[in-house]
Amino acid sequence: MVKKKKKRKLKKSIKYILLLAVILIGLGVAFSFVNFNFTKTEKKETKPDNVPKEPARIEKEASLIMVGDALIHNSVYNDAKTSDGGYDFRPMLSEIKPIVEPYDLAYYNQETILGGTQLGLSNYPRFNSPQEVGDAFIDAGFNLVSLASNHTMDKNEEGIESSLNYWHSKDVYTAGSYLSFAERDEPVIKEINGIKYSFLAYTTWNNGLKTPTGKEYLNNEYSDELVKADVERVRDKVDVVLVAMHWGTEYSLGVSPEQEKIANYLASLGVDIIIGAHPHVVEPITFIGKTMVIYSLGNLISDQEGVERLTGLMASVKIKKVVENKVTTITLEEPKAQLVYTHSSYGSKRNFKVYPYTSLNNTLLPNYMTYYEKYKSVVTSMTDQVEMLP
Repeated sequence: MVKKKKKRKLKKSIKYILLLAVILIGLGVAFSFVNFNFTKTEKKETKPDNVPKEPARIEKEASLIMVGDALIHNSVYNDAKTSDGGYDFRPMLSEIKPIVEPYDLAYYNQETILGGTQLGLSNYPRFNSPQEVGDAFIDAGFNLVSLASNHTMDKNEEGIESSLNYWHSKDVYTAGSYLSFAERDEPVIKEINGIKYSFLAYTTWNNGLKTPTGKEYLNNEYSDELVKADVERVRDKVDVVLVAMHWGTEYSLGVSPEQEKIANYLASLGVDIIIGAHPHVVEPITFIGKTMVIYSLGNLISDQEGVERLTGLMASVKIKKVVENKVTTITLEEPKAQLVYTHSSYGSKRNFKVYPYTSLNNTLLPNYMTYYEKYKSVVTSMTDQVEMLP
C-alpha cells in the first residue's frame, strides 16, 4: 500500500511539473510574440515611410531693374500741376510702368529732395520737389530709392526731415539719408523670393553744402572707412549687397579714375551690384569679378538740354540663389539694358514723358536710331556680357 501511494504522489508531481513547464513555455511564446510586435511597431514609429527627403538642390530667383535720376526741374513739376493745385507725375512714367512692374525689385535715384510744397518748391541750383514725385514712382513699381546725392542738403536739415517723414510712411526701402546715427547704423535686411539683401547709398559730392558736424547721418558722404563698416555689418547676413554710388564727372560718357578706384574697392568688400549716378549721361556697364558695375544710368526724367542728358538707361539682372549640399551660391544672370528718352513738346516745356527707345520714332526724336547706336556703344564698351535691347 505504501508503494502504491508513493507511485501516485510521484505521478502527480510529474503531472504538476509537466503542466508548469507547458504554462511557462506558453507564457514565453506569448511574451516573445508581444515583444516582437512591439519592436515592429517601434520601428514603424521611428522610421515612417512618409517623411519627405530634403531636396539635394534648392533654387531661388529674384529680378531687379535699375533706372537713373529723377531730376525735377520747375518745368517738370509745373507740367505735373493739376487743376486742384496738386501734382500728378504718373502720366510721365506711363510708358515705362509696364516694363518696371513685373520686376521683384526696382531702383531709382531721387536726385532732388522731396521736401514738399510746404517748404516752397524750387529749381536749380537748390532744388525742392513735390512729394507726389515719390507717389508716381511707387505707383510705377519702384521700391528701392537712393537718397544720397549732391542735392540732398539743398533744403538743409528741414528738407531732409520732411523728405524722410514722407518716405517712412511708404512701403519702400530707402538708403543714404537718415534721421539719426542709430537709424543709419541699424542693419536693414530684406527678403524677396527667399533671397536676403541689403541696400546702401553714398555720395562723393555735396555741392559745397556741408552736412552739419555731428549730424553726418543726414547725407551719407562716401569714405572707405564708412562703407567698409556698413558692408561688413551685413555681408554675412545676406545673399546680396547693393550699393548706390553718386560719383563721377557730370556730362562725361567716360569713367573717371576715382570711379574705377571706388568700384574696385567695393568689389573687394564683396558688394554684388554697384549702381552709379551723378554724371546725368549714360556710362559703361562692366563686371569686376562677380560684381556688376553700372557706372552711370544717366537721367530718367529731367529738363536738361541735349539728347545726351535726356537719354537714360534701364538695366536689369536676374539674381539666382542655389543651395546645394548646404553650400549657397549667388550668381547674376541675364544682364540686360535698354535706353530711355525724356520727351516734351518742343518749345512749350509741356507733356513730359519717358519713352523707351523701342517706342520712339523720328517724330518724337529725329534720327533716334543714330543716337541709339551711339549710346549703345558707350554702355557696352567695357563688356560683352550685357544684352542691349533694341
